Amino acid sequence: GYVIEELARLGVGHLVAIDPDIFEEHNLNRQILSTPATLGKAKVDAARDRVAEINPAVTVTAVKDAFCMANGFELLAGVMVAVDALDSISYRLEMAEVCNVAGIPMVHGAIGGWYGHVATQLPGDQTVQNIYRHWVAGKGIEQQLGNPSFTPAVVASLEVAEVCKILLGKGELLRNRKLSIDLLDMEMHEISYQDPQELIHAA
Repeated sequence: GYVIEELARLGVGHLVAIDPDIFEEHNLNRQILSTPATLGKAKVDAARDRVAEINPAVTVTAVKDAFCMANGFELLAGVMVAVDALDSISYRLEMAEVCNVAGIPMVHGAIGGWYGHVATQLPGDQTVQNIYRHWVAGKGIEQQLGNPSFTPAVVASLEVAEVCKILLGKGELLRNRKLSIDLLDMEMHEISYQDPQELIHAA
């Protein structure tokens, strides 16, 4: 929701919103498009309606479906940047693979409690795969810590900044590294990942 909101306010002309779910009460604490009025409404429809209020010049393609490897190439056809707001690591890894094959930059973000991280993967990179190379199937830290309203807002804003840099061709991207965010102790630090060529040369 925050990503859609900010991209619309930036004037990004065409947004593709992909989500199979409807809003439920447990979304109210952290999802900006979730209100008592939108409970029971498809999230992508709420996103489309919100963008129409913010900036009618922006077109939203609302896709009420779950992203996966099987439909990923079709869903992302023609997009300039993919933004990861998924809640499943397995689907994130599938998105990273689809984006690599399709030649689409991917901005990745994840949250859990007071913590989050952001990274940008360009075609040919393996940053997302490296971040989750020790991942074991199951739910993440958010199941214990929950997700307070401010964490997705911070991570989404950083993701949108990365998208803006990609579209404008300006600045330095969080490429081959991730920015880790600790809002409890108000600390941020970077973790670097070698690019594929460096890994080959080091082998």
